[in-house]
Amino acid sequence: MQKNGKKKETVSTGGHFPAVCASVVSGIITIFVVLLVTVFPLIYRHAYFDILETKYQCYYVCVIGMLVFSLMAALIMLAIDLARYGGKNAKALFARLHPHSWKQTFCAADVAVLVFWLIALISTFQSDYFYESFWGNEGRYTGLFLLTLYVAAYFVISRFWKMKGWVLELFLISGMIVCAIGITDYFELDILNFRGKIKPEQSTIFTSTMGNINTYTAYVGLLMGFSAGMFAAARSVGRQIWYYLCLTVCFFAIIMGCSDNAYLALMAMFGLLPFVMFRTWKGTRRYLLMLAGFFTVVQCIDWINICYEDMVIGLDSLFGVITGFGGLLYIVIALWLIVAACYYTAWKTRARGIAVPGSEEEKRAMLWGRRRILAWGIFAALVIFAGIAAFYDVNVGGNAQRYGALGRYLLFDDSWGTNRGYIWKMSIALYKEFPLRHKLFGYGPDTFGILTTNKIFRGMIDVSGQIYDSAHNEYLQYFVTIGPFGLIAYLVFLGSSVLAMLKNYRSNIYLFGALSAVICYAFQALVNINLPIASPIMWLVFSIAAAACREARKKQMAV
Repeated sequence: MQKNGKKKETVSTGGHFPAVCASVVSGIITIFVVLLVTVFPLIYRHAYFDILETKYQCYYVCVIGMLVFSLMAALIMLAIDLARYGGKNAKALFARLHPHSWKQTFCAADVAVLVFWLIALISTFQSDYFYESFWGNEGRYTGLFLLTLYVAAYFVISRFWKMKGWVLELFLISGMIVCAIGITDYFELDILNFRGKIKPEQSTIFTSTMGNINTYTAYVGLLMGFSAGMFAAARSVGRQIWYYLCLTVCFFAIIMGCSDNAYLALMAMFGLLPFVMFRTWKGTRRYLLMLAGFFTVVQCIDWINICYEDMVIGLDSLFGVITGFGGLLYIVIALWLIVAACYYTAWKTRARGIAVPGSEEEKRAMLWGRRRILAWGIFAALVIFAGIAAFYDVNVGGNAQRYGALGRYLLFDDSWGTNRGYIWKMSIALYKEFPLRHKLFGYGPDTFGILTTNKIFRGMIDVSGQIYDSAHNEYLQYFVTIGPFGLIAYLVFLGSSVLAMLKNYRSNIYLFGALSAVICYAFQALVNINLPIASPIMWLVFSIAAAACREARKKQMAV
């Protein structure tokens, strides 16, 4: 009788019902997240002619499908809750939306992304081009509609999805396929028969299933950062080997992508990861192994370019400057010798036993970790100072010839970065002429092309021979189109998300992979376009990371 009574009480209160509901909704979200990490990067229709439209349609169909099916499931479960349990579970859920619960319900990133969306909404409604602002059809489809889907997907995934690591492994697997196709394109094999359908002079600026090489390297940068972070955090030897292999493929792919935005992602990854990895000797060893692998790949590509000169596209970017350095092979050999010495020392140390927590040996290890981070910070500051000094010397002192091949990267004029110098300068000039309301909220999302066509059409043609529908700088693009407040909200969203990942990455190794991926994307975005090809993956990584951080916070509160 007692057992039956207990069972009856559980059913009447719906004790297991919330868990069942959460599992159903999470399962629905999983289906669409899997589609986004596997089908979305690989899908195409008519080669490169409609690659942007195809990816855009794939994304919004997946997200709208996820939202619709999740809502249908929620309504069905709400009806069951009202019928069986008097709506107790629904009331508990809605109670979280009450203002007194906002501190527990919304984190800093949530608030920032909501403010970002609200400003984009205001920007659209005050725009002189409402229709174009909403759809982004005169630009790259990054209008209010797509921004709304990004934000909606972020909240649904971060709130209702239980993160599954195998989904991110699928992200890597599909990414390796994209990279492999890109590498074969470097060898001009054209296994998808895409390049034969476009003008020969334009064939090398498109690659793999991503379209333009800048978009391709933005996507590969996400993969590279994720692989590096996972390699740094992986515990088992098998996982370390898998992630290192993925990282090596990404190194080949991002260099053979022949886009200069790749070096910003690489600089960010190799420049910022030491501030976390150098805490321990294990992290330091793995960082050196990554560095040795990168320079080995650069050396291998140099040999490939020499041996198969007539069969490959070749390098004319900053990587060409690196491969042209005569001492590259010696650097590779030196790095591998250092790696071998570090791992041999670790093996000898391990043979003496693991340091006891709280012991003097562990305290010394922590002290040395702080010293390594401090030393790296000083080194990074010196490099930045040297870069600023060289930039000043070239642009003010007029000494570009002093820096050889690097001079053309340091000299900032209209032609810098394939005329990015010109369009950045004109973007600021256009903004200065805006009336006050547009200075505050821009001309509307993705209306940059309308502005340039109406205001500086002749100048664009005379300087570059092309029409710019993007500022080729994601942050400058937001500044002009949705205003300084929209840009600030977006930057706060980026920064607070990164801080949340840093705070919680020890509880979930995938968070460190996501952190590294976001860092790589954020830096390459300084010279790249926000397109619904690589950007949806970036927003998805943010959403998944937010879901993992939320789970980590729940575990901490339960302890």
